[in-house]
Amino acid sequence: MRTVDDLLDVERIKVLKARYFRCLDTKDWDGVASCFTPEATASYPQQACGSRDEIIAFLSRSMVEGLVSMHHGHHPEIEVDGVTATGTWYLHDKVFAPDFDFALEGAAIYSDRYARTDDGWRMTHSGYERIFETTWKPSDLTSYRVEQGRISRGPA
Repeated sequence: MRTVDDLLDVERIKVLKARYFRCLDTKDWDGVASCFTPEATASYPQQACGSRDEIIAFLSRSMVEGLVSMHHGHHPEIEVDGVTATGTWYLHDKVFAPDFDFALEGAAIYSDRYARTDDGWRMTHSGYERIFETTWKPSDLTSYRVEQGRISRGPA
């Protein structure tokens, strides 16, 4: 049976993951870094990362200027075990890169591990496996248009 403290920790972990997605989509790399412990690892389909610095380097390299993205995490399944926790999330993402005539929409399952630190909950591992991914060339759609919002360009 979950305690009230466990439920509060679950909510704190949900806020952490929401911050990760928001900071990712707004290219706030310091914000993304604050979601991880220094020794965190990641397993993305295109790259395995062995530290927080490697995670930030990979993500900032991948999220090129002009790229617009949306990452939504849904249906969290979070289990707290004292000072550690695990989480499974359903991801829905969209990526638009007009300069490369590229668009993507997909779904995946994230598997995360967390640790309680002096600064609150942080991810010690994050990674996902795709359920599906669709890609297309926006130029093939005659009415297609993407307008990048200011906030998606990163900090001014």
